[in-house]
Amino acid sequence: MNVELKEIGGFKFLESEGRGGTLLLLHGLFGALSNFEGIIKHFADKYNVVVPLLPIFELPIRRVSVTGLVDHVSQFVAFKGYDKVNLLGNSLGGHIALLYALSEPEKIQSIILTGSSGLFESAMGTGFPKRGDYEFIKRKTEGTFYDPKVATKELVDEVFDIVNDRNKAIRIVATAKSAVRHNLGDKLHQVKAPTLLVWGKDDQITPSFVGEKFNELIENSRLILMDKCGHAPMMEYPGIFNQHLADFLQEVSIVGRTPKENS
Repeated sequence: MNVELKEIGGFKFLESEGRGGTLLLLHGLFGALSNFEGIIKHFADKYNVVVPLLPIFELPIRRVSVTGLVDHVSQFVAFKGYDKVNLLGNSLGGHIALLYALSEPEKIQSIILTGSSGLFESAMGTGFPKRGDYEFIKRKTEGTFYDPKVATKELVDEVFDIVNDRNKAIRIVATAKSAVRHNLGDKLHQVKAPTLLVWGKDDQITPSFVGEKFNELIENSRLILMDKCGHAPMMEYPGIFNQHLADFLQEVSIVGRTPKENS
C-alpha cells in the first residue's frame, strides 16, 4: 500500500485523497489495515479512501465498548469535515458502521457490510484461548477463511500477539461482550441508506443466514453471496469483491438508491 498512516488531532488513519467521494472503511475486532489492502489499491484514485484505526486498545477501559468506538468514528468524521460517506465495515466494523448510521443518518451516502456482527456472531467459541496456545490461534485464524492459506503467518502472529497481551485480551473480551449486548435486530428497519451486503457462503463466524437476515431487515438492501468464501470476502476474492463494490458505488452516485435484489 502506498497510502501512509497519518496521526493528526489524536486520530490515526490512512487517507488516499482520491478525487471521488469518501469511502470510509472500518476494520473488525482482530482486523488490521492490511485487511483492506485490495480495496485501497483499487479505489485510492477513484475515491477518497479513508481507514481510521479503531482505538480498541487505546480507549480508557471504562469506555471500551462498541458505543465507545462509534463515538470515535463520529468524532473522526466531524474532525475531518466529511459531508457524506460511503461506509464499509467488516465484522465488528460493520456493527459499528450500522450504529453510526443509526445515530447520524444524515452523514451516510451508502452502507456496505461484509461478515458484519450485530445479529449473530461466533468468534472464539465458548472460551478465550489459553495464552501461548499458538496452534489454537492458528486454527481459529485459518477458520476465518474458506482457504486457510489466506491466513498468512504474519496474520496469525498478529492475532497471537494480541491474545497474549493481557491488556489487549481484556479489551477484546470487553468489546466482544459489548457487541453481543448491542443486538440490532429491532433497529435495522430504521436504516434507510442504500446498503450492499457481501457475504461468504462458508462464513463460520457470521454464517450466510446472518447476511440473509440483514437483507430481510434492511429495506433498501442487496445481498450477494460468494461461493467458497469465508468471513472476509475482500481478502479472499479482492477482484470480485471490488467489482461488486464499484458497481454499487457507481449506482448510488447516479441514482442515489439501489433496488432490493438478491444475487
